[in-house]
Amino acid sequence: MAERNQKEISAKRIRWMQTWKILRPIATAVISVAAVVLIVSFGARYILSNFVYPVDSDDATPIEVVIPESSSAGTIAQLLYTACGEGNEGLIVNTASFKIYVDFVGKAGSLKAGTYILSKNMSIAEIVDILCAGNPARQTTRITIPEGYTVEDIAKLLVDSGLIDDEAVFLNLCNDSAMFSNYSFIAALDNRTERKYLLEGYLFPDTYEVYVDGTCEEIIQRMLSRFDAVYTGEYVTRANELGMTMNQVITLASIIEREARDDEDFVRVSAVFHNRIAQGMNLESCATLSYALGVNKYTFTTEELATVSAYNTYRNSNLPIGPISNPGERAILAALYPDETFMAEGYLYFCNMDINTTTALVFSKTYEEHLENVELYSQYWD
Repeated sequence: MAERNQKEISAKRIRWMQTWKILRPIATAVISVAAVVLIVSFGARYILSNFVYPVDSDDATPIEVVIPESSSAGTIAQLLYTACGEGNEGLIVNTASFKIYVDFVGKAGSLKAGTYILSKNMSIAEIVDILCAGNPARQTTRITIPEGYTVEDIAKLLVDSGLIDDEAVFLNLCNDSAMFSNYSFIAALDNRTERKYLLEGYLFPDTYEVYVDGTCEEIIQRMLSRFDAVYTGEYVTRANELGMTMNQVITLASIIEREARDDEDFVRVSAVFHNRIAQGMNLESCATLSYALGVNKYTFTTEELATVSAYNTYRNSNLPIGPISNPGERAILAALYPDETFMAEGYLYFCNMDINTTTALVFSKTYEEHLENVELYSQYWD
């Protein structure tokens, strides 16, 4: 019995070995095919990620890229890779993929110099097609935005300079809460509908190289980006020390910019306003009332002083609802670092002197002293 069982086991083993000889080539082939499919799949994903898919298919933010004359494929690849700034994801995944692609499709020598508007939702193939189509360098011109200009002043200057055709288009953009919300300091602004212009205070005054055929949006973007670069982390830290928000700093700076003319008066005016705020006094700034009324003058009637406006600091306490001009860095620094001596000695008032002979201000500590100064100099203010 045992011998018969042993023979049956031996027979089954022989049949299994014979069957495996037939199945082994098939199993090997199946495993090999699966491995090839897996490798091809990973390879395809790599190729798609580096040569087909965009860096970010959801990001259509326009990025300007300038390709200088005689730029090699390697130089262009580096420009695209760093187009969004150091530490930020660029327009391509890496420089090698760009160079490999243009060599593979035979377009390395067809890339043209020029100024291009690209975005992260473009694939390498799309970017290469645009660069091969070419875009001649755009003509530029220089324009200076003076410190203390309002949004309306800037719009008029741009029209007078021939850079834009319609002030209304520019002014409407300055109240578009969605258009420039990618700037955190704009997105954080509150009381949006009560402000005269949402962007007032943040169009940084400077000299700009702008495109002759540029749009209002491009010009505004340049000025907002410049503000973002100027208002550094040091300013944020100092504002926190003073218990002020960025908007409060810029609002105060915009008033200082309109009130002071001489360099030394900027920090003194700031000290007066800081002292008045600390004592719960209204700022009573002529500049804020001028902004509310759309005029520019030194004296006001009783009716004008009672104007109902979120910008009227004769009627309302503390700072107005928002900036009344676009301050330069000198005024911003003054708002953050007022004159310590004037603050310590309690200066609370200032007024113009003879505006025909000097731009300097005269300061006083008491209301009686201030009235004496007003009586002395007001004859020169008309």
